[in-house]
Amino acid sequence: MTDTSQPEIGAFVDAGGVKTNYLEAGQGRPVVLVHGSGPGVTAYANWRLTIPDLAPHFRVLAPDMAGFGFSDKPADATYGMAGWVDQLTGFLDALGIERVSLVGNSFGGGLAIRMAVDHPERVDRLVLMGAMGVSFPITDGLDNVWGYQPGFENMRRTLDYFAYSRDLVNDELAEVRYRAALAPGVQEERIRAIGHETLIIHGRDDQVIPLSNAYRLLGLIERSELHVFGRCGHWSQIEWAADFNALLVRFLGRAAR
Repeated sequence: MTDTSQPEIGAFVDAGGVKTNYLEAGQGRPVVLVHGSGPGVTAYANWRLTIPDLAPHFRVLAPDMAGFGFSDKPADATYGMAGWVDQLTGFLDALGIERVSLVGNSFGGGLAIRMAVDHPERVDRLVLMGAMGVSFPITDGLDNVWGYQPGFENMRRTLDYFAYSRDLVNDELAEVRYRAALAPGVQEERIRAIGHETLIIHGRDDQVIPLSNAYRLLGLIERSELHVFGRCGHWSQIEWAADFNALLVRFLGRAAR
């Protein structure tokens, strides 16, 4: 990752017409990390503990999707999965990558699913962590995330929904996401058709995306496996960082089954 006074900012590339900020580290088989949604989310905030452990094994890329972080936020844009898929395919094209493994967090998991459905030839393996992708009644946590009003204390309260342990919701993390928030600016039958090897990861105590979603995805995707972390909220990659990263290295690096 680029060592600057703003570690959230890496390099920029035109990804299907969207000026896209992304972080990159390592060499080898490419893996793209797709962040979640919510106030102040950036690739760096989501994946800062993941990239260093994956980089010795893979070429790791973590873009800010349109409307988030330091990528373009066109005022007249209509945001939706189709546009984000176009951005993601444009991102791969711009970097000359034909096929990639995708690791998607929450909203990013839904985007990874859509990418695998719409462009299966561009996807190697899937990792879905706290993923959207199937319908569910809105949780209090998700309602709070989507209803966020700017303010540092509001950011601290919102982040309380993400982690099982309140110790992880510290001022440093809140500041990273609050600062980024201020930066300028499938259907089930389709999921059932996914033939990619898929690792589903979920926190047992997730207040944002219910654990039942993970079991539904496990039932829908034939070549899938599930790992559930106890004493874990919506942030497996932060709350269980070392174990989460080891799961990814094993799954993404093993021979096809």
